[in-house]
Amino acid sequence: MTTPTTPTTTRATTTVPVTTAEPPRRWISARVRILLWLLVVMAVALAAVAATTRSVLLRDVDHRIDRLLAQETGEFTNFVHEGVDPHTGEKFTDADPLLRLFLSRQYADPDEELLGLIGREGAAPARKEQSREPRIDHPLAEDPASLTAVFHSPDATGTLHRPEGEVRWAKVVVKASATHPEAAFVVAFHPARERAKAGDVFTMLLAISGVALLMTTGIGWAVAGRILKPVRLVRTTAAHLTEQDLTQRIPVQGRDDIAALAETFNGMLDRLERAFAAQREFVDDAGHELRTPITIVRGHLELMDTATDNAAEREETVRIVTEELDRMSRIVEDLLLLAKAERPDFVTPEPVQLAELTADVFVKARALGERDWHLAEVADTEADLDAQRITQAMVQLAQNAVQHTVPGQRVSIGSRLREGHIELYVADSGPGVQPQDAEVIFERFRRGTARRGARATGAGLGLAIVKAIAESHGGRVELRPTDGGGATFVLVQPQPEGAAHP
Repeated sequence: MTTPTTPTTTRATTTVPVTTAEPPRRWISARVRILLWLLVVMAVALAAVAATTRSVLLRDVDHRIDRLLAQETGEFTNFVHEGVDPHTGEKFTDADPLLRLFLSRQYADPDEELLGLIGREGAAPARKEQSREPRIDHPLAEDPASLTAVFHSPDATGTLHRPEGEVRWAKVVVKASATHPEAAFVVAFHPARERAKAGDVFTMLLAISGVALLMTTGIGWAVAGRILKPVRLVRTTAAHLTEQDLTQRIPVQGRDDIAALAETFNGMLDRLERAFAAQREFVDDAGHELRTPITIVRGHLELMDTATDNAAEREETVRIVTEELDRMSRIVEDLLLLAKAERPDFVTPEPVQLAELTADVFVKARALGERDWHLAEVADTEADLDAQRITQAMVQLAQNAVQHTVPGQRVSIGSRLREGHIELYVADSGPGVQPQDAEVIFERFRRGTARRGARATGAGLGLAIVKAIAESHGGRVELRPTDGGGATFVLVQPQPEGAAHP
């Protein structure tokens, strides 16, 4: 018995990736960042100056109070040892007249109290004070508990922390005798006003700092905008640049780093404009050169379709098409070679014996045609060159000489040291180069307005390749007239160190 099976339906599920839009990037302009950093640094510096000034003022207040307390207690100590009772003419034996006479001769400074205390058993000490100009809101003399604490303190100096404010004090104890109780001379200073003055200076400095920050904000904003104006021009100019419009430039003003930046940017735009122009010209020339063989191939293929019965015509058409395709292939290879010439690894220089290189080029060039080949001279030195690329350039120059000469005419190949450079040259005895052609023959797809020979062929890339190889070695290619008529093409390369002139 067969159990029926239930068909299973499979559903294909398509997962659609969900792209999360990135939040817009928040940015702060360089102008704002510069201003913020400037304000932060200035605020920290001004706050440090204000805090340091306040600390110095408070320390001066403490030192001044210490000196005042030491001065008053020192004067009383000298009076105890040297003072004489005017009534008896003898030294004081009782603290009461001693304190009265001393205090009567003293003038208290503002915020200062001069007190004389006489000990009493079971009660607060009796006080005698001298203050001709009382300027204290809550004097120590009116606080019996504080007076008792100072009188009975074992220390000579100290500080009282009262709700009414801090009090700095110092005392000189007059020892008790059999008939007289213990006494003390007390100097009390209230530093609240002095410290308030330091606080006022601190507040004033903060206010001045705030005004300085506001002025710095305005001046810094204007100065930063003026300094960064060329940078904004660079950004604006770069935003408006397109392949069709590379003519905009930044006005250069001054001789600072920003002006140097603008000059560098303008130089980059000049190079870009030249590069884009050369690229457009290259594309146009390449399209023009390739369009001709393509048109020829297409036309002959169409003719071959209409003349399929004529074997001779088909064979001729195939030959023409093949030649045009070969020419297109050479053009493409030359274009690729020129494109590679822009890369840093286009040449790989290594030590080469120039005499051997020249002889090898001469041997290879003799197979190009029936000419009066002549090895003129060789330079017996060593140079850092890419032998393959130099050979390629020299053979191209020899081929160019063959195309513009006839059998039997002389073509010379040689190398030499001259005027601090190495020269490798190919000289022919053909009709030479017209002056108007000398300026353009090294450009791509340019053959000049007049041709030197009727059998010259090519797309006008050979001399451009020679120029690229020479410049890749750090040198150049030059066109010079040949003695007796003709043209001499010279590869001028830097002379190696230590090479001697012939």
